[in-house]
Amino acid sequence: MAPIPGSGLAKGLAVTLRTMTKKSVTAPYPDTQPDLSPRTRGVIGLFEENCTVCMLCARECPDWCIYIDSHKETVPAATPGGRDRSRNVLDRFAIDFSLCMYCGICIEVCPFDALFWSPEFEYAETDIRDLTHERDKLREWMWTVPAPPALDPGAEEPKELAAARKTADKLAAAQAEPQEGES
Repeated sequence: MAPIPGSGLAKGLAVTLRTMTKKSVTAPYPDTQPDLSPRTRGVIGLFEENCTVCMLCARECPDWCIYIDSHKETVPAATPGGRDRSRNVLDRFAIDFSLCMYCGICIEVCPFDALFWSPEFEYAETDIRDLTHERDKLREWMWTVPAPPALDPGAEEPKELAAARKTADKLAAAQAEPQEGES
């Protein structure tokens, strides 16, 4: 059976009329903040105290959008006759969000947990050159990072905690033995 000429147009107009009469489900964004999922990838926050300037994040970044500058500083020996140590001091940590593809590789490779996903998403700029954010701005975003989810109560205790608890128990038992013999 051949279609009736103009039936497609009539169906399209019917759909249009049906949707025109329904209430809009679009949230008025600037007035109403969206409900973000817990694992939202907004921007990258920097916890500067944990950064050892190992450069892993910058080396592993596929876009080369992380810029790190540092210098070496000599730390005097802790004990007399000891050797002076040198350590890296962070001078500049910047991320160019106009290049970043939000893959999260930098966060995954950081061995010292200095980088985190922040749910902040309102960082638009009128000039693309202003999308390179320095460590001060990255530090501000760090405080918007949500706390990690609570551990599962039925989960096994981490090996590190179990070993530390075992050592502490042995030390406490060793200290208690001499005191019992003295009395």
